[in-house]
Parts: sequence; structure tokens; C-alpha cells
Amino acid sequence: MHYPATWLQGASLGESIACELRLQIINEHIKPGEVLSENRIAADFGTSRSPVREALKSLSGEGLIRLERMGAVVVGLNIKDVKELYDVRYLIESFAQQRLAVNIQDALIQQLEQSIDKMKLAVKHNDYVEFALQDFSFHEAIVTEANHTRILHLWNSIRYIVMTVILITTEKGFTLGEARMNWVADKHRTVVEALRSGDPETIHKVVKEYFADSGETLIRSLP
Repeated sequence: MHYPATWLQGASLGESIACELRLQIINEHIKPGEVLSENRIAADFGTSRSPVREALKSLSGEGLIRLERMGAVVVGLNIKDVKELYDVRYLIESFAQQRLAVNIQDALIQQLEQSIDKMKLAVKHNDYVEFALQDFSFHEAIVTEANHTRILHLWNSIRYIVMTVILITTEKGFTLGEARMNWVADKHRTVVEALRSGDPETIHKVVKEYFADSGETLIRSLP
């Protein structure tokens, strides 16, 4: 698997390199403990070392590698990291949804429902990349619409790891058949209905159940 080119539109070369390396590290095609060489990466991507340094700096900031004098040492994601990632996502999205419940906008509900419809269509066309994109867009729309600067800053700090993890788990999910992925799409409808209700207790219950199941699926899907 390679990082989808359609997801890289408008990205700098350094960002593009980071996205591909991030994917290879999280799915363990690049193993923990391996040392990444700037020269080797630059040669592989046909570029100078400057964008490679930009990419490695990003990955270091995410905790996926450790920069040392010998080079960049791969740290990767272990089970503890994965659980913590979902803890952070749960905190961000539960806060965002509670905030939105006070005055939910019809335009957001419509946008979320369109994302679900596109997920369903992606299942029909066996397009896991499009499904993953719509899944991510669904959650990012909720966080963005909450209009909270610090929460958005926190979201942006994990954004690219979340995108990559969703891509990997979605590819695995598609091997389990249409019924499974239609169920995943429908699970998003429970989130929409909870938001539409505007009831904080309902939202809390639905978000908690959603992330409990998604976290287990993630752990089963990653290497």
C-alpha cells in the first residue's frame, strides 16, 4: 500500500514524503529500530535532502521517529500508543459534539449525511481509499464545526496519524466484505442522530460506544 496521491494535492514535497514514510512506519513495512538515512530517502524520492529533513522533523514531532546523530531511528506505534491516540480522539470529539449540541446546524447534519452516503457508494465500488477519506472527513467536520481554537490545534497535532490509521484499518475492513463496511458506515448514522437530538446524555453514550468499538477494530487491524 502507498499513500493515495489524491490525498496529496497541494502538499509540499516534504509533506508528501512524510505521508508516505508515516504510512510505512505505522503498517510496519519500516520496522521499529530501523535507522532512516536522509541520503537514501532523498534518492528514493528523487529529491534533495531539504524536503527529507522537513519530513523527518514532522515525524519526530509525532513521536514516530527519534532524531539522533546516527540518523532517524524508527519508534513506530505500539498498542499503548494506539490506545492513547483513541483516548485523545475520544476527548476531542466528545467535547466537540457536546459543544455542537447546544446549537446544531442543519448544514453540518447535511454534510455528515453526505459523507455517509459517499461511504456507502465507496463500498459498492470497492474503493477503500474513498471510504477512508469520507470517514476522516466526517470526523474532521465535527471537530472543525465546534469552532474551538485549542481543540482544533490539538486535533491538528494528531491529524495525519489519524488519517493514516483510518486508511490502514479501512483497507483491512474491506477484506471482510460489504456487510462489514456498510455496518461501519451505518455506525456513523448513530452519531448523526445523537447530534440531531441535541441531548447531551445521548451524545455522550453514543460517542463512548462508537470509540470503544472503533478502538478494538483498530487494534485488530494494525500489525
